[in-house]
Amino acid sequence: MDSQIPNAIKLHKRSATLELIYADQTSFVLSAEFLRVHSPSAEVRGHGKGQEVLQVGKRGVKLLKAEPVGNYAIKLSFDDGHDTGIYSWPYLYELGSNQKARWDDYLRRLTEAGATRDSLPDGVQVINIKPAPID
Repeated sequence: MDSQIPNAIKLHKRSATLELIYADQTSFVLSAEFLRVHSPSAEVRGHGKGQEVLQVGKRGVKLLKAEPVGNYAIKLSFDDGHDTGIYSWPYLYELGSNQKARWDDYLRRLTEAGATRDSLPDGVQVINIKPAPID
């Protein structure tokens, strides 16, 4: 578990990325959009299996700040007003380790919903999207 705790976290506002650096020199650079659409908040995950809400229109979202939450997580604030996700160290490590698979799955779900990273088509609302399992 200690290997999943970053030694350094760098918020790059200009590039809208969060850089995580670990003791073994592993590092991940996660975009604000990626972090926003994978927020661990109830707004994104819902309150139970099958209640996930596909996030659309987040291509240009920016990270405003990252605040520590105890010794186990950080809270990220985004410029679209979202600030309820508490990203635990293990969850951030998992996001970094599986970034490509998670991103590809997100893009697939957008396509299936007829949505884009920019917005939903007029008159379309997406709720209760069940994500595919990640190997």
